[in-house]
Amino acid sequence: MSLIKFNNRLPWSGSGLSRFFDMDDFFRDGFLDRTILEQPALNVREKEDEFEIELAAPGLSKKDFRIAVENGYLNISAEKEESKEEKDENYTRKEFNYNSFKRSLLLPENVKEEEVKARYENGILKLNLAKKKEAKASPSRAIEVH
Repeated sequence: MSLIKFNNRLPWSGSGLSRFFDMDDFFRDGFLDRTILEQPALNVREKEDEFEIELAAPGLSKKDFRIAVENGYLNISAEKEESKEEKDENYTRKEFNYNSFKRSLLLPENVKEEEVKARYENGILKLNLAKKKEAKASPSRAIEVH
């Protein structure tokens, strides 16, 4: 997003843009409400000995992520903020970008919470959740009544 402030003059004065930018309701009507934005795409794959989770999060780096297992939930969040400013004699230009998301996944009882592994490659966060060894069900057998 870019914001440009012109010193001593407004480039849109006298135009319809002046009314557009002066409207406070523009920012309150949900148009820029971040809760409307979608969560990152998520794939969950179950294998014999683990679950694999892939979460699309391009433009982030490893340090932007916070991953925790709490009370049976896998909590994944990320936050990144960038800003840049350019000044000239007649104007000041500021660019800023803020990205964040939070996802919480209820873990199945057969996940080893202490063995969750994560890696980030090419815009994809990959998580591996090892499964607990389940007790094998003993085969049923018939019992004769004497």
